[in-house]
Amino acid sequence: MQEQTPLTQEKIFEQYGDYLLNHGERPKNVYLFAKDNGFEEKEFYHFFSGFDQIEKEMLDHLFRKSLELAEEVNASPEILTKEKLLNVYFIFFENLTINRSLVLSILGTAKAQEIQVLQNLRRTHRRFVATLDFNEWEMIEKAKQDLRRFNEKARQETLWLHFVSAIDFWKKDTSPDFEKTDIFVEKTIDTGFELIENEPLRKVIDLGKFLWKEKFR
Repeated sequence: MQEQTPLTQEKIFEQYGDYLLNHGERPKNVYLFAKDNGFEEKEFYHFFSGFDQIEKEMLDHLFRKSLELAEEVNASPEILTKEKLLNVYFIFFENLTINRSLVLSILGTAKAQEIQVLQNLRRTHRRFVATLDFNEWEMIEKAKQDLRRFNEKARQETLWLHFVSAIDFWKKDTSPDFEKTDIFVEKTIDTGFELIENEPLRKVIDLGKFLWKEKFR
């Protein structure tokens, strides 16, 4: 008798994703999902409390895998913070594209659903941003500690909102290989860092032209 392969988080991701793509909806309940895939319901709960948690974990899982893949190149002392951010984002959006049908199904069309699905990813993204070494303005460097903490929190939130806007752009992107998403990510990151460096005008004008063309094309 062939030994059964142990159940893993990745295996449940795969089985749940296959079900969503094949049926266009969630399984009726955990019992039937487990039975259809040859394991006991109680085994499912070793990894997830329910289908909501699977969906929250799936995009977070893709982001954490992207961090792992970018880790080697980002470890170089010659890589600037902006480049580290772009390396992770480009890998992440490539992972989204590989799993596009599934990701779109999980995100859905309702904003409330998307916010719920992105909860775990938001926490991981904030932890990642906190590891980056930003060159502060001199006035921030000399500020009191409470102001500097506020600045860090504000920056994490700003970069998160930018990240969500990039995901939204990718969802609507109709260009071949979704190449315009890469352009959007790079231009908006450039603009953000130019603002930090206090030299925003040229990049803001350039970004504005790009977004204007995309909106009204």
